[in-house]
Amino acid sequence: MLKHFRFSILFTLICLLVSAYWGYTHGPNAGIASMLKVLAITMLVAVMEVSLSFDNAVVNASVLKHWNPFWKKLFLTVGILVAVFGMRLIFPLLIVSFTANMSMVDVAHLALNNPVEYAQQLTLHHAEIVAFGGMFLLLVFLNFIFDQNKDTHWFKWIEAHLASLGRAPAISIFIAIACLMIMSEYVTGAAHHSVTMAGLWGIMVYVGVQVVSGLLESNSHDHENINLGKTVVKGGMGGFLYLEILDASFSFDGVLGAFAVTTDVVTIMIGLAIGAMFVRSLTVYLVDKGTLDAYIYLEHGAHYAIGALAFIMISGGTGLHISEIITGLIGIFFIGWSALSSISYRKQQMSQNK
Repeated sequence: MLKHFRFSILFTLICLLVSAYWGYTHGPNAGIASMLKVLAITMLVAVMEVSLSFDNAVVNASVLKHWNPFWKKLFLTVGILVAVFGMRLIFPLLIVSFTANMSMVDVAHLALNNPVEYAQQLTLHHAEIVAFGGMFLLLVFLNFIFDQNKDTHWFKWIEAHLASLGRAPAISIFIAIACLMIMSEYVTGAAHHSVTMAGLWGIMVYVGVQVVSGLLESNSHDHENINLGKTVVKGGMGGFLYLEILDASFSFDGVLGAFAVTTDVVTIMIGLAIGAMFVRSLTVYLVDKGTLDAYIYLEHGAHYAIGALAFIMISGGTGLHISEIITGLIGIFFIGWSALSSISYRKQQMSQNK
């Protein structure tokens, strides 16, 4: 187990040293007390990020286990850079830059020199951010629930009937758009249009990834290599884009939630980076140990957690705030429940085979 988390532990130690230096030199009342406070906040943000993204790791593992070594390595190298620096550092700056009509340089200066104003600018557009992420995550959940090819059902009677509804074309898109329309009705004023458009972009991006995957698969069939088509979809550019956007959707909640803990942007980004790195290590651990095969309902639990997070984010778009602690606990609840159900199922199978 240690080998899977060795790099994450080393990365954490380096980040904590940077965090300690930042707290000692730049924190309020700079000194030892400030350093210890910043270190504590950094670890709190990191733990919060892992708890919010544990279901993300399970879903990542369910996709990653089908990939060939090349794409696995790409996801764990380039993908880490995108997750740590792109989604946790650059993307929040990009959001503020776009919505506040400022240059990226000005936003970076604002984040470092006036973090309170930066946090206000970011949370000012909370509704649009969660509308985009919520719609993407909702489609991840719905397409899992309505998957006709899914043979394993956690809640057998309900899931079997829902899977049969998957025969209806675009049922997931229909439900997602219906949820978006309902949500937008509760958004008043100038934000109504922007929230609706952000939600539509979330749906469009999800469908776009599926289109890319389909085109790559059809191109591989042109070369009369069916196995290559499956490899491209499950371990190619389409799959890579899917996991990166999925990670981005999860990171929205972590980034915004972190500002409830502190407005120090540097501390937030260090904590989120530590959390993101451990989520990647956890993904690899789940794949290498075959955990999803041993715990057959774990993937189900992760998708139910994703569905719950999607509805929480959509509700947040209407102004209803749900604590990040509750959000994290819901994910842990579904993961834990599915793990216990998997253990119970395995014991039943063993007793029947005796």
